[in-house]
Amino acid sequence: MNDVICHDDEPVIEKESVSTALIDGKNLLGAAVGKFAMKIAIKKAKETGIGMVTVHKSNHYGIAGYYSLMAADEGLMGMAFTNAAPSVHQPRSSDVGIIGTNPISFATPSSASGSNENQFVFDAATSTVARGKLELARRKGMKLPHGWGADVHGKETDDPNQVLNGGGLLPLGGADESGGYKGYGLGLMVEILCGVVPGAAFSKNVRKWGHTDRIANLGHCFIAINPENFAGSGFHGRMDELMGMQRGLTPMKEDEPILVAGDPERIHMRKCSQQGGIPYPTAVIQHMNELADRVSVAHMTVL
Repeated sequence: MNDVICHDDEPVIEKESVSTALIDGKNLLGAAVGKFAMKIAIKKAKETGIGMVTVHKSNHYGIAGYYSLMAADEGLMGMAFTNAAPSVHQPRSSDVGIIGTNPISFATPSSASGSNENQFVFDAATSTVARGKLELARRKGMKLPHGWGADVHGKETDDPNQVLNGGGLLPLGGADESGGYKGYGLGLMVEILCGVVPGAAFSKNVRKWGHTDRIANLGHCFIAINPENFAGSGFHGRMDELMGMQRGLTPMKEDEPILVAGDPERIHMRKCSQQGGIPYPTAVIQHMNELADRVSVAHMTVL
């Protein structure tokens, strides 16, 4: 892979205590490193009640929620964070891209019956949206909603081309007066946990998106917690009650029921199962087929 990403090594534990560890990702694929690290956090949580593992010298690890669900599947609460290529504006600055989209994920275990219907699974960027949604809007020829992105001068724009060509994303909340400082603060929290704490690259030191002039040296943080080490038995019943309270709220529109984190994904998964495949916009299928032609592989199978 032209030395940009290593493929013939293994991540290693560089330092550890009974409930913490620091992992050297050896510049491997982030997904492999992330799974390795969360497994260690899970093991430590089962032994001591909590496990926290940080990583340096890694790469893009994919879906943050995958790792928090790893812990949830073991009866634990799971948290996963990662920093990313700088692409998010500081709401009061005209400088382009100071921190990454820096996602946060948190998941609770399934109910006592084994059902995942009341499982809380939160996974979100600390920017208003992830970069992929802007790319999709550009392919579909759509304007951006308020608070999504800014141009090269840091001014808010509804043109995805201006955001993707030299501009940047806005933090969760958008502009400063609409609460963007909160999203920016959450993004900096992730930058501290994933960049400063493990000794990875952070903020403007992270390699820019699409560049391969040096290794990314991304950082991650994984936390697994055993809820039974706190209030003891009854956690699942309290979670069921909490989720029921939220879903029992009166919706403003009858055809738009109240959802909690994890519900949209469960609904979508059932839809995909019923349809026998994953629905994609025509523009995305066309883009993927053009990419397939470039690398001489078969087109996507369309049902």
